[in-house]
Amino acid sequence: MTIETEIKFRVDDLPALSRRLEESGFAVRTPRSFESNVLYDTPSRTMRARTEILRIRSYAGRWILTHKRLPDAGPGEDKHKHRIETETEVSDGDALAQVFGSIGLVPAFRYEKWRTEWQDGEGHCVVDETPIGNFAELEGPDDWIDRSAARLGIEPSQYITHSYGRLFEQWRLDHAFADPEVQDLTFAAVAAALAGR
Repeated sequence: MTIETEIKFRVDDLPALSRRLEESGFAVRTPRSFESNVLYDTPSRTMRARTEILRIRSYAGRWILTHKRLPDAGPGEDKHKHRIETETEVSDGDALAQVFGSIGLVPAFRYEKWRTEWQDGEGHCVVDETPIGNFAELEGPDDWIDRSAARLGIEPSQYITHSYGRLFEQWRLDHAFADPEVQDLTFAAVAAALAGR
């Protein structure tokens, strides 16, 4: 089992972050590519209640199935976010979605972004352009995250350990959107909701 450790931070200036990443020894691993994600759950949201996710992701021409859950021991969040992650590439995400439907799972949340993936040989940084703003994630060993964040000019007070689902919930609260108005973090849904204001 792999324990994923990461933090997010907000990005106000994408070109400036790209320059800082290059200056810090990062190189682009995957150029800017569209990413689409669907989280699946039971109709009663059993997995959400257990702080688990089951996700089908389409990114840069690949389909990836991911399950995440809280660690067996230790915190799920401290200064960093920690999850046990099991991930595998699949050949046909649409077929897998049909299987999920056949066994009673339903799409619970959709989210999209444009992602650029960077690496430095020890960990990686992804830069995400989402419908509610730009964010970056540092993923790797705890000490590497802190060293890399410092090199990029990111203070620990800027660390975010929320998922995109939680960030979207906060965005909806901040913009006073009722639940039925905008349910998914997709470019079309957010643009339509904002246009209706």
